Amino acid sequence: MTDVRRRVRDHVRANPGVHFNALARNLDIATGQAQYHLRRLGRNDDVVAERIRGRTHYFAPEYDAWERRLLALYRRETARDIVTLLLESERLPATVIADRLDLARSTVSWNLDSLAEAGIVEQSYGTNGRVEVSLARPDETVRCLDAVTPSLADRLVDRFVRLVDDGLYGDADPAE
Repeated sequence: MTDVRRRVRDHVRANPGVHFNALARNLDIATGQAQYHLRRLGRNDDVVAERIRGRTHYFAPEYDAWERRLLALYRRETARDIVTLLLESERLPATVIADRLDLARSTVSWNLDSLAEAGIVEQSYGTNGRVEVSLARPDETVRCLDAVTPSLADRLVDRFVRLVDDGLYGDADPAE
């Protein structure tokens, strides 16, 4: 396996659900090069590609279809904010979600439809006739996200190390 292909595979494993543009950007490789290596990895069953809501996302083969949808949608800011809010609150009316996240109700509605279609949330009507939302599989959602979501500190350290390794941070000797 070539060094570039190994980097692509390792990036997908470290960032399940990464979409094509982010992968090429993060690895600083040309789109044609990324396409070539992803195709080869897919043929060898080292990487699984899945098109979700207009973007192709990449995963290690051990993720099932539900986990792939969860991880792909969780990489999108609004969907991630909704899932995180539901992890904290368990069940909320859609209007409360919109208010707490300071989003248009149409934006929340579109994202909730995506999450419901993927089997991540369930929508029902509450006692006042309002749409209420809860996670469809809360325990599995927590387990899956805990397994792949690094802490903010870990992400900052990783970003700093990449900047230093690439010579994009500071002068040659930080002790000077």
